[in-house]
Amino acid sequence: MPLLPETSARLDDLLARAHTDARVPTLVAGIVRDGALAHVSAAGPYAAGQQFRLGSITKTMTAALVLALRDEGRLALDDLLYRHLPGTPVGAVTLRQLLGHAGGVQREPDGDWWERNGGTDVDTFLSTLTADKVAYPPLHGFHYSNLAYGLLGAVVARLAGEDWRELLHKRLLRPLELNRTTYAAQEPFARGYVVHPWLDQLREEPRPDAGAMAPAGQLWSTVEDLARWAAFLADPDPAVLAPATVDEMCTPVVLSDLDSWRSGHGLGLQLWRRGDRVYAGHSGSMPGYVANLAVHRPSRTAVVAFANAYTMHHPGGLSGFALDLLETVLDREPARPAPWRPGPPPPPSVAPLTGRWWWMAREYEAAWQDEALIITPLTTGREPWRFEPDGLSPDRWLGRSGENDGELLQVRRSPSGEVTALDIATFVFTRDPWPDLG
Repeated sequence: MPLLPETSARLDDLLARAHTDARVPTLVAGIVRDGALAHVSAAGPYAAGQQFRLGSITKTMTAALVLALRDEGRLALDDLLYRHLPGTPVGAVTLRQLLGHAGGVQREPDGDWWERNGGTDVDTFLSTLTADKVAYPPLHGFHYSNLAYGLLGAVVARLAGEDWRELLHKRLLRPLELNRTTYAAQEPFARGYVVHPWLDQLREEPRPDAGAMAPAGQLWSTVEDLARWAAFLADPDPAVLAPATVDEMCTPVVLSDLDSWRSGHGLGLQLWRRGDRVYAGHSGSMPGYVANLAVHRPSRTAVVAFANAYTMHHPGGLSGFALDLLETVLDREPARPAPWRPGPPPPPSVAPLTGRWWWMAREYEAAWQDEALIITPLTTGREPWRFEPDGLSPDRWLGRSGENDGELLQVRRSPSGEVTALDIATFVFTRDPWPDLG
């Protein structure tokens, strides 16, 4: 759905001002709505299909590969690293902790700054590790680690029996038609610069192959391709990765901002909170480049942004600016609810479960929607609970959302078979707001 002309004009104005104030050669941002690129704002030398470096947005794809292997039963997130990289001196952390930057692993590998120098092969990378690369005990708290993602890339390669680069292309890039997302830059691509702080001069930065550290930040992409990846994170294709798995990626593992709880990390995804909205995605930087991806999953709206300078002068950097753009769209054009359409009739056993129910004088309403039993708390106005048949008995339902996610609903019946109550995790709901339960 295209944006309203006045919204597009506002985005163009915000980006033009930021481009001047931030002192970057090129600044570009795209808005994604309902699975499609809805608008692109750009300033400076830019053409559609132009590549920029993703930096740490690469980590979101590495994490997706790890989760895909987990879904196939080839690993468990709570496996210790030792299990997959035997003999490594930093093996007493779990894959989950590495994915969420909660394993206490130091930020960088040994040697020169990997982002600006050519990397080594995986075997050399692993052979240089020492035990002091664990800076804190696991679960000490948040400690961002590029090294962790080098290790995760090595795990993926060992398990799959093929290079991380090849697996990425086969499992993600090709199925999602991310044809301009590549390991190395391909023309046309934006050169990356450092801008002198006082002289308005540019210095072009090198573009090395990160080698074993590639899973942490190697990839190049375009506005169009990154928009497709954002659309996937908002509404996953089950043929690529299960929607429940992407939900899991967006679940907090650790808070990175303990003072105000405005940011944290899931499994490969950064999480930001602004007001009542939570965004999932990742920022990225490599010498000469900054990038950002942020998705508001409830509305299937996202922003992708690139600049070809290492520093962007804006509150919160490019990430803060990208979220400003995304909030502009959400504030001006809230997502419309899907139109109501009548559905198929429920099974005969469902109708007696619908209607009003009570628990401790609190009122609830049960309705059949989208092949599920939806129970809405009317007294408290809290999030509805979705229950789906568990497949074992028509009187057993499993919670799939809200505070009763994973809990069991069991239908209670009288000796004659009439429905008398709903037992949800031992909380008994009756038709009587004031029952005598004995």
